Amino acid sequence: QVQLVESGGGSVQAGGSLRLSCAASGSSFSSAAVGWFRQAPGKERAFVAAINYNGGNTYYADSVRGRFTISRDNAKNTVYLQMNSLKPEDTAVYYCAADVRGLRVVVISATLEYWGQGTQVTVSS
Repeated sequence: QVQLVESGGGSVQAGGSLRLSCAASGSSFSSAAVGWFRQAPGKERAFVAAINYNGGNTYYADSVRGRFTISRDNAKNTVYLQMNSLKPEDTAVYYCAADVRGLRVVVISATLEYWGQGTQVTVSS
């Protein structure tokens, strides 16, 4: 069993930066791929970024590639999402999710094993 808790959200002006954290409890975390997703008001949840179990492979949505960086520290059971050059369209609730089935599953599947409760990110123009 894995429990995920996101933190680091907040309000920032366009062009600013935030770093989100996804802290995990549970022994399966170090073998799980982890993804970040976001859901804006009135929109469906969308994939943002994902990282494999050891941090050796990452994948990004086109909308954030070059601005966001996903990383992980398995010694701290934490995955990070560094968000730079933020835009108003990045405003959303951000969720992390984990799944031991691997990176590809995290990227393409909506039915992942473990989800956090979300953290709000608001970017003003």
